Amino acid sequence: MRHFIAKLPVILSLCLLVAVNVSAQDLKSGGPLKPEQANMDIRHYTLALDIMPDSQAIDGYTEIDLLLKEAAPTLLFDLTNVLTVKQVQVNGKKTAYTHTDDMIRIPAQQNWPAGKTKVRIYYGGKPYVSPRAPWKGGFQWEKDSTGHPWIAVTCQGEGGKIFFPCKDHPSDEPNEGADLLITVPKGLVGAGPGLLISSKSKGNKTTWHWRTKYTISNYCIIPNVGDYAKVTRTYTSETGKQIPMEFYVLREHAEKGPHLLEMMERTCHVLEKYFGEYPWANEKIGLVETPHLGMEHQSMVAYGNKFRYTKAGGYDFDWLLNHEFGHEWWANKVTNSDWAHMWIQEGICSYGDALYIRDMDGEAAYQARMRNTMRHLSGKPVMMGDVVDSDLAYTGDIYGKGAFFMHSLRYLIGDSIFFPTLKKLATDPAYTYDNMVNTDQVEALFSQASGKTLKPFFDFYLRTTNKFAISVKRKSDDKYQVSLTNFEQALPMEILTSTGTKTMLLDAKGVEVSSTTLPEVDRTGFYLKTVSYE
Repeated sequence: MRHFIAKLPVILSLCLLVAVNVSAQDLKSGGPLKPEQANMDIRHYTLALDIMPDSQAIDGYTEIDLLLKEAAPTLLFDLTNVLTVKQVQVNGKKTAYTHTDDMIRIPAQQNWPAGKTKVRIYYGGKPYVSPRAPWKGGFQWEKDSTGHPWIAVTCQGEGGKIFFPCKDHPSDEPNEGADLLITVPKGLVGAGPGLLISSKSKGNKTTWHWRTKYTISNYCIIPNVGDYAKVTRTYTSETGKQIPMEFYVLREHAEKGPHLLEMMERTCHVLEKYFGEYPWANEKIGLVETPHLGMEHQSMVAYGNKFRYTKAGGYDFDWLLNHEFGHEWWANKVTNSDWAHMWIQEGICSYGDALYIRDMDGEAAYQARMRNTMRHLSGKPVMMGDVVDSDLAYTGDIYGKGAFFMHSLRYLIGDSIFFPTLKKLATDPAYTYDNMVNTDQVEALFSQASGKTLKPFFDFYLRTTNKFAISVKRKSDDKYQVSLTNFEQALPMEILTSTGTKTMLLDAKGVEVSSTTLPEVDRTGFYLKTVSYE
C-alpha cells in the first residue's frame, strides 16, 4: 500500500496520517469474517461499468461466481449504500434483496444449495469522491493539462465495496481471476489488470475488456481512464520468459515513458534475484499514470510521482515506482490472510526497497539506509491483534519496523539461510497466489530453515514496543560485563573493543570483554536496542 522509502521522515509522516483517518467515508475492509461470508468461496468477478465523467457517475453490473460450502439461508455481499442496487439475479433468476448498512442481503425462499452459485447485481450512482487519494479512497474525476478526463480509483483501506459488490475480506480472492469491462467516452482509454481482450466502440463510447486469470484482491480490480498512449518494451525474466511491458502514460507525457520502463526493467531484475520470477509472467508488467501518487494495482501498477528521479548505482531511480512494483510480490502474490498481518506485505516490500539499494550501491549503503529507517520509527506495535480491520492494522511502523525486523532476522540467522528462505516464502505455492499467509506461518518457515525457535524473536519485534536492553557494566579499568537483560534467548551481537570487533552471544548472564576503551555494542545497527552504561 501507499508509500515508504526515499525521504523517510516525510513518507512516514504521510503514513501516520493514514493511521488516524484511513478513509474519507470511515469504511473499513476486513475484520471478523461474517458467518454468511465465511461460507462463500469467491471464484470469479466480472465487473462491467459505464464510467461517465460528465456526471461523475457509474452504471453497470457485477457478476460473482462463488461456491457455497454449505446450503445457506442468505447470501451476503458488501456494497456501499451510496450506490443504488437496481436488480439482483441468482443463477439467472431475478430475486428479492435488501441493501442497508452497506450490505446486500439476498434471502432464499428455501436455502441456497451448496455448490456453484452465480450472482449478478445491477447497480449505479455517484461513487465516493476521494478527498485525498490514495490515502482516502474513492474516485478521482480529474482532467489532464489538455482538458481530457483523467479518472482513477483507490480503495485499499475501504475495499472494493466502494464501487462494486464483493466479499470484502483479504482472505478470499477470486481463484479464477476477474474480467473488467470499462466503458468510457470514445477517444479515452480504459486500463485494467491482466490482458486486454478487446476494445470495441459503439456510438460515442468504447468498451475496454481486461481479463486476468490469476487470483487478485478486490482493491486491485481497478479501472483507470485517460487520454493514454501505450508505451511498450519486452522484459526477459530470470527463467528466460518474454513478458510484455506496457505503460499507459498520458499522451502529453508519452516521451517520458520509454525511460521509466527502462528503470522498471532494472528494478524487476533485482527483485527477481531476491524474490523469484515476476509473478504475472503469463500476462504483463503493467504501469498506468494516475493523478494520485501510486498504488500496487496488480499487473497495472498506479504511478503518479511525476517522473521525479534520484540516483541509485549511478542510474535514475524512482522510489515510488520501486516500492509499488515490489508489491507485485508482497501483497499481490504473497497476501496476508487478515489485515492483522499487513506487515508481511508492507514490511517485506519495504525491505525489498532496501535490498535494491544494496544491489545498486553496496552493503554499506544498505546498512546506512537501515540505520536511517531505525531512527524514524514511531515505536508502535506492528501487530494490533490477530483479526483486525484495515483501519486498526494500518500504522506507519508496518513499513519501517517491518522492514527493520527483516534486517534483524537476516543478521540473526545469517545470509546463507535468510535469503533462500525469503525467496521460498515468495515462490512456494504454500504461501503464494491462492494460499494466504499469516505471521505464524512466516515464523514457522524461518524457524524450520534456521533450526532455531524464532517465535520469541518474532513476538518481541512484532507484538510489543520493546527494544533489546543491553547493559555494559565496568568491572575494572579494562574489563566489562555485557549482557542482554530483557530477552530470554541469546542473540549474536557485534561488540567493538580496543582490539577490534567480535561477534558474541549475549544473554542475561552476559559475557566479559577486555578493552582499554568503552565497548560499543551493535555499532552497525542490526537490532532495535537501548544500551546502558554503569
